[in-house]
Amino acid sequence: MDSFTYYTPTRVYFGVDAERHIGEAIRGYGFKKVLLHYGGGSIVRNGLYDRVVAQLDLAGIDFVELGGVEPNPKLSLVREGVELCRREGVDFILGVGGGSVSDSSKGIALALAAGKSTWDAMMASTEPATKFPMGLVLTISAAGSEMSNSCVITNDNLGLKRGCNYDQNRPLVAFMNPANTLTVPKYQTAAGAVDIMMHTMERYLTNDPDTPLTDGIAEAVLRRVIDCADILGNIITAEKSLK
Repeated sequence: MDSFTYYTPTRVYFGVDAERHIGEAIRGYGFKKVLLHYGGGSIVRNGLYDRVVAQLDLAGIDFVELGGVEPNPKLSLVREGVELCRREGVDFILGVGGGSVSDSSKGIALALAAGKSTWDAMMASTEPATKFPMGLVLTISAAGSEMSNSCVITNDNLGLKRGCNYDQNRPLVAFMNPANTLTVPKYQTAAGAVDIMMHTMERYLTNDPDTPLTDGIAEAVLRRVIDCADILGNIITAEKSLK
């Protein structure tokens, strides 16, 4: 029998009404001002931005925003976010998007927790002694960032891509509405399905003997992802044909 420690500090709101908990959750923690962090215009076009802002307004929570996150999130934008948070007195970061937005949000929070630049904090041998709180509203199913301790940032000045695994990187809260995953392009839906399967296989194809329970869970995940990917592909194709 192998020993392990199981640690899941992130509070997860899951379901078709997940966004409706944003305001009450953030207000319940006592935060006053939020950085709303996101990528391009997709969350504006699909209405998610308006739903998130409505919940913040309803809860009486002030916010500033920073868009523009790109795939392989850039350190330059992270620095801009850090400066914005310090200047505006932000006490909570809310990322809305996929894996890149998650990493960018974590990079900003990491610098604020460490009291140094994000890059210096990532390259340090020890993680920050304090935490800066953040939450995520996910639009993709495959990232896994909503509960992980990892953060990967690209230094666009040095041309380097680096990551770190700190407890600071674990979001305080995550809002996961499966319907939001239908807003991404069909290619991203397919890529997400493959990503889920690859991460599952990484934990399935190991040298550990006699793990029938976890093997069975992995096999069930793989079968279900294959089925759901086919269903989602048909839904997306049907919706496009109606436009």
